[in-house]
Amino acid sequence: MWERRYGFPSPSRDSNGERSYPAEQVYRLQLIKRLTDHGHRPGALMGKSLEDLALLSQPRSQNQQSGPSDDPEGSTELLALIKQHDATGYQQAMQQRLARKGLQRFVQDTVAPLIHLVGEAWETGRIEVFEEHLFTEMTTRLLRQAISVLPAGPRWPRVVLTSVPDEPHSLGLLMTEALLALEGAECIPLGTQMPLLDISRAARAHQADVVALSFSTAFPRRQTPLLLKQLRLALPAHIALWVGGRGTARLPGIDGVDLLAELDDVLKALTGLRRLNPPSQIQVIAPGN
Repeated sequence: MWERRYGFPSPSRDSNGERSYPAEQVYRLQLIKRLTDHGHRPGALMGKSLEDLALLSQPRSQNQQSGPSDDPEGSTELLALIKQHDATGYQQAMQQRLARKGLQRFVQDTVAPLIHLVGEAWETGRIEVFEEHLFTEMTTRLLRQAISVLPAGPRWPRVVLTSVPDEPHSLGLLMTEALLALEGAECIPLGTQMPLLDISRAARAHQADVVALSFSTAFPRRQTPLLLKQLRLALPAHIALWVGGRGTARLPGIDGVDLLAELDDVLKALTGLRRLNPPSQIQVIAPGN
């Protein structure tokens, strides 16, 4: 469609008639895709130079100089280990921070800023695909291990965690699961990219009190409100719908949907739910007990 409407991209064809895209066009398409996901119109981007597109895709913070005081958690150091392909060094550095801080502060003070930094590096082309995958895999493994050793016992509320189709990013869900599990919630992780009808069926089957979704900045923001409205209609009224992640920034309010902009908002939502619906004959196991 873009080829017909805008004359770009303009691939060559191989002997079988399949399109072949030169590297410069692929890079240009990546920039345009990122910008359209953030609300820019394709027609307004096609005539811009490669330099202008790259400048538009940079986060605002890229234009500011950062010093040691701007990185108290050492996120830059951790990112450097990923870019050096030092998986062992990264794992050891993260484990040390986890042991020193405890799981809650580790999630909020180390993992969250690091995800933001990696996202900026990805948007500006300062990190390779395989490096971002290494970061995701190593961090996922560490969080899963930390969650697996939390004390067992009766837990409430019951929270189903997943993402909608075409949203493969799972770290936001894992961070939320860690915080909720620490506070005595029963978490039911279903992985990513669940069809809306299956999310509704799973919530009913597990007798969930909450469905929690995460949206990354890579997810097309224009699609999010309609998806949330559809899922809200598909869920029973008594099941809360919590939605968080950087991809929900500046979303309009939606009836029956709790938008949780920050990780602290997850804990506030949990406290509010317990105040409204105190569980009967259930002892919540607090961390360390």
